[in-house]
Amino acid sequence: MTASDIAAISVGYTNPAVWMRSNLATQGYCLSDAERRELWLGLRFSTGLCLTLVVVALALESPVMVFVLSGIGVIAGFSARHPFDHLWNHGVRHLVGGPPLPPSPIRRRHALRVATAWLVVVGGLLAAGATMVALALGGLLVAACATVTATNLCLPSEALAWWERRTIRKEAIAT
Repeated sequence: MTASDIAAISVGYTNPAVWMRSNLATQGYCLSDAERRELWLGLRFSTGLCLTLVVVALALESPVMVFVLSGIGVIAGFSARHPFDHLWNHGVRHLVGGPPLPPSPIRRRHALRVATAWLVVVGGLLAAGATMVALALGGLLVAACATVTATNLCLPSEALAWWERRTIRKEAIAT
């Protein structure tokens, strides 16, 4: 964390770039400002594509599509790279002249596991005919995904970071 980051924290993130850089750090990315600027689109690709596909699945009220997205989420949550990161690295980035994406940090993978569980619940509700509840929960997932895509603010990563800080503090007090 740089002196400007600390200053921004003390004044409540008046600089949006500092706030978004902090959001990426909370997800576990350790990027220089130059790397962050180069990766601005690539880091949003997988969440943006997921967002689009979840919106389509909800609009179609398709439990099958939601379950397929859940399967993609399982892979994303338990492997070093999201499957859509491979699409970026081996295809899209060459079209737009972007750099390859780094592996997903552990906190991001944990957040992807949360989203996967959420998708399973939404898919189960759609399959059971509880469409209104499924659409309400799906809408909340869309809002969360849109937030991380637009601002890098990942609420599960924030919660995990808070938990880690809380646990470390307790361990430090106990020793």
